[in-house]
Amino acid sequence: MNNLNSDIRMRAFQNDIKMYEIADKLKMHYVTLNSKLRKKLSTEEKEKIFDIIEELKKEKQCRK
Repeated sequence: MNNLNSDIRMRAFQNDIKMYEIADKLKMHYVTLNSKLRKKLSTEEKEKIFDIIEELKKEKQCRK
């Protein structure tokens, strides 16, 4: 199993955020995002994705 960026995948899973939702916010196809996650991301890229996860989490909480 590829452990690169598992922290991103785990945080998304814990917050019921799908990869395609993150990809939409990044304005890319989810396949492209999944390909990017197979390689080491820069700190800035990771922080951007974590921010998007938080944003999506808040949006989902507001809908409930």
